[in-house]
Amino acid sequence: MLPKFILNYFLLFLITTILSSCDTFIGVSEEPPLPGKRISILAKEKKLSAEIGSDLREILLPPPTPNNSWPQSGGYANHAMHHIKVDSSLEELWSTDIGSGTDDSELLFAPPILAGKTIYTMDAENQIIATNANTGNELWSKELENDEDEHHISGGLAYSEGNLYITTGWGEVICLDSNSGKEKWKKYFGLPMRTPPTIWRGRIFVITVTNKLLVLNSSDGEELWSHQSMDETTTILGGASPAVDNGVVVVAYSSGELAALKVENGQQLWSDVLSSSGGSRSSTKLSAIKARPVIDRGLVFAMSNQDLLVSIDIRTGRRVWTKPFGGIGNPWVAGNLVYVISSSYELVALSRKTGKIYWVKTLNDFYKTKKQHKNLIWTGPILVSDRLLVANTKGHILSISPYSGEILGNIKLSDGLTVPPIAALNTVYFLTEDADLIAYR
Repeated sequence: MLPKFILNYFLLFLITTILSSCDTFIGVSEEPPLPGKRISILAKEKKLSAEIGSDLREILLPPPTPNNSWPQSGGYANHAMHHIKVDSSLEELWSTDIGSGTDDSELLFAPPILAGKTIYTMDAENQIIATNANTGNELWSKELENDEDEHHISGGLAYSEGNLYITTGWGEVICLDSNSGKEKWKKYFGLPMRTPPTIWRGRIFVITVTNKLLVLNSSDGEELWSHQSMDETTTILGGASPAVDNGVVVVAYSSGELAALKVENGQQLWSDVLSSSGGSRSSTKLSAIKARPVIDRGLVFAMSNQDLLVSIDIRTGRRVWTKPFGGIGNPWVAGNLVYVISSSYELVALSRKTGKIYWVKTLNDFYKTKKQHKNLIWTGPILVSDRLLVANTKGHILSISPYSGEILGNIKLSDGLTVPPIAALNTVYFLTEDADLIAYR
């Protein structure tokens, strides 16, 4: 069994073989641990601060716009969701149980997706549930059959044109009818997948734990081409779904490699390795990329665990700017801003054009004592109606001004969160570690 401490806080571990087998926003005894060396990802690092010459008046965001779907991990295939419109005052609309959550032996890892007014989830025991996004009522459910070891980490879900695509920890890609849950096809590749798939124009992009990108035909699952990066035995749980836009797929591997490939045939356009030359943190030994890359208006934004955030010209592979800090959260791009959570759990607002830091908010300062935020992790951000939302493993959700970093309000859910919320249909949806799906509108 995998101890819950490791599950909750994504501790890195080395193994000799890869595992195959109504609130409102205001304004058991342990089993022996798995063998192997643990490397802390929570070590201290130098604090960030706003840069000299930063002017908050330069922060310009587009007006919030309605969003009716969130069909895959990161929203759309390019992972650029910009500024989403929701109600100015959010209150709990409904809550429902979607199955098994994180416990001593399982990890709820797959983020929810939303399409056609239906939310699709995959619980810690690989049960797929379709839920009405407006009422919280269950529409259908399906238990995925697994002949392998029951303890594993699965990938996730993606939706396209009436089909639900699933990646599993036992090496299968499955296609279900999104209206009924009936299986349409299934392909076995023998390589565990711990990252949700990305769908773009009839192609499925899947990454295995061996750092192999598989590109499949969405109609039958046949492999079209593949791309191999360096294999890694030491990495962070999970991974980053590829980003796709304008015929280019950008793949972030656990090796730290970032590769841009032609969607048509896999021809490599450029590659980069997100690593820095030094650093005080023990996790700088790992250049893994867990944060999803974002493609936005000709630029790629990517962040590694190894203290590096970059903006790259998607045409040439030239770095436009770099910042010497990293993290495992996902960058959020809107207007002339990039928002990220650093590995020290600082929410940072940067210039999209230059990388200049406008403001920094230390999220753990929300708590009065260090004991209160010990071993805490934060997820997010997402930008909704002039508010940045971030959540943590204690169940606190903070609403923060995207213009100044000021905390505008907070709520407390019944359990913690390790996957970021999603926003669609004028609603924000949260999935807690104990498998409660909660809608706020």
